[in-house]
Amino acid sequence: MRTLTPELLLHGYSVGIFPMSEGRDDPEIFWVDPRRRGILPLDSFHISRSLRRAMRRSTWRIDIDSDFDGVVEGCADRDDTWINAEIHDLYRALHTRGRAHSLEVWEDDTLVGGVYGVVLGAAFFGESMFSRRTNASKIALACLVDRLRQGGFSLFDTQFITSHLASLGAVEISRVQYHTKLAHAKDRRASFAAAPAATPQDVLQRMTQMS
Repeated sequence: MRTLTPELLLHGYSVGIFPMSEGRDDPEIFWVDPRRRGILPLDSFHISRSLRRAMRRSTWRIDIDSDFDGVVEGCADRDDTWINAEIHDLYRALHTRGRAHSLEVWEDDTLVGGVYGVVLGAAFFGESMFSRRTNASKIALACLVDRLRQGGFSLFDTQFITSHLASLGAVEISRVQYHTKLAHAKDRRASFAAAPAATPQDVLQRMTQMS
């Protein structure tokens, strides 16, 4: 792969591919184009009874773009990670351009969970998430889905699907189906920052009303 720039990275997303590395200390970056793609339909987010209870009782504060680097570092803080230093720098550059965003979960002044991704039109490409408390990543995703709905997004790309994401409503679609959805979303307008940060209770109320 030739040297990646923020512009080349965005172009990759626009044609349905994304970058990864083999590990934190591996300098090589390669493009990924999965045969089956994970997406999380924004009208199908599943709130289990236990998550509903956790959101109702939560005292955590939700914020956006207040510690983008902290969220990326939290996502990379694991034994097996695809986020190397160059990838971190590239997403930081996209963040300064307003093309990458984070949603944070705070316990007082401690960052306990979060998720980050890239925005292109009405598509949000979820890159990674982390959790340092039980249910923190699930609450982050619920708040992210709510924000994407409020902002007019039509595609939430999770890249791959895991049992964790599947339990929240994520599904796999074919590459052809994905490209159709991407083509529809990437040229539309949406805003990640259109709404103020919502509490887990606010999000739960909205999602309950929509279900």
